[in-house]
Amino acid sequence: MKHLLTLILLASLATQCISPTPQEGSLLDQNIELAVTQYKGMQKQLGEGEFPRSYENGSFTTSSSEWWCSGFYPGTLLYLYEETEDSSLLQEAHRMLTLLEKEQYNTSTHDLGFMMYCSFGNANRLNPQAAYTNILINSARSLATRFSPVTGCIRSWDSKPEDFIVIIDNMMNLELLFWATKATGDSSFYNIAVTHANTTLENHFRSDNSSYHVLNYDSTGAVKQKKTAQGLHDESAWARGQAWGLYGYTATYRETKDEKYLEQAVKIAGFILSHPNLPEDKIPLWDFDAEKDALRDASAAAIMASALIELDTYAPDKGYLKVAEEILTNLTSDYTAEPGTNGQFIITHCVGHLPANSEVDVPLTYADYYFMEALMRLEYGL
Repeated sequence: MKHLLTLILLASLATQCISPTPQEGSLLDQNIELAVTQYKGMQKQLGEGEFPRSYENGSFTTSSSEWWCSGFYPGTLLYLYEETEDSSLLQEAHRMLTLLEKEQYNTSTHDLGFMMYCSFGNANRLNPQAAYTNILINSARSLATRFSPVTGCIRSWDSKPEDFIVIIDNMMNLELLFWATKATGDSSFYNIAVTHANTTLENHFRSDNSSYHVLNYDSTGAVKQKKTAQGLHDESAWARGQAWGLYGYTATYRETKDEKYLEQAVKIAGFILSHPNLPEDKIPLWDFDAEKDALRDASAAAIMASALIELDTYAPDKGYLKVAEEILTNLTSDYTAEPGTNGQFIITHCVGHLPANSEVDVPLTYADYYFMEALMRLEYGL
């Protein structure tokens, strides 16, 4: 019965309306062949139950479905299938969704938006199915268990009882909750998302509109520590953290139409784009306070580009679309791999956690995902 359901879902999705052929010479057209070649090669490297993670020191690194990045590979495959109608990409995406399905009940992570909405959310967007809907609703329920009404936030990393850790990355997981309210009519998901966004808006940002990475709240909900674990130092502006905030508040405005979220997204964009350490090609240093010859983080650039394309639709007088096009052009020119190299990932030169010497100047699965998302948004709209 399970195999029959798989065949039905694959056949159904294969008949859905697929994006038209990209305009010849467009950025999507320039990148799609490379992306497909790389991801078909990547598939051959994966062992049973493995999800791609990175490529370090000549070795392809993988994770289990529990890793926070597990949704990006099937999500990227679905973008590539949407563009090409290549059924082998769809089959591989469905294989990974089957492996990922159990994470709908995972209450030990704040990253279910990344894991489940970037994967099953895209599958459901292309071909709405009751099975996908149920998985996404269960995922939202699991995420909601990490919310504290006292703190007004979704807990990030588990910690000792007197600590309540919240990272800026959580803003990226709110889309799953907004979707769940629309799917179920249960406003509790929406209310959790808005409360988290409001608390983060109040506490996570500095006067220059840059963001801390990590806040620690006490048992009363008061902030007792602000730091930047993956950045240069506690008062620095870690590049990917700024990108998460930009994307997260842009998406929150889309779902609520509350002007304060649009204002915050514009403020974050202003900090990023006017920063004196932003390189001329708009591919940021791994931390905005790093030395000007420091490593770049192409993953942050891809996230920024995707967010700016959407933000431009809400603030069209700011020139965000032009900046996004510039970022994507420069990523295409200087940060994409030669076919068959880079562990079969698309994007090069990303930084995961430099202070821990983890995933430094390597490809990362989420860089590919947001690069492809940005290219699709640029070509076809949101």
